[in-house]
Amino acid sequence: MSTVSIPRAGLALGVLMGGLHAVWAAMVALGWAQPFLDFIFRLHFIDPPYHVGVFDLTTAAALVGVTSLLGLIGGGALALAWNIVAAASRPRSG
Repeated sequence: MSTVSIPRAGLALGVLMGGLHAVWAAMVALGWAQPFLDFIFRLHFIDPPYHVGVFDLTTAAALVGVTSLLGLIGGGALALAWNIVAAASRPRSG
């Protein structure tokens, strides 16, 4: 098993999570979020129980920032765990 770069894995997951939440914030700003949410719930045979609030730029920035940071930490933790498992599975010479 090869090792994984901890900073690169963290950055990759952080960008992915932040990016997905930036798309969600854009959907809220454009007024597309409620119809999308209703559609997804109905696909799962659920009456839509939630209502999307009014867009706020500060809240949107906090959402993207927090999820990016959590993705960065989570990706780094996953890469670290992978590297530990990879090192333990290498045959020992000697």
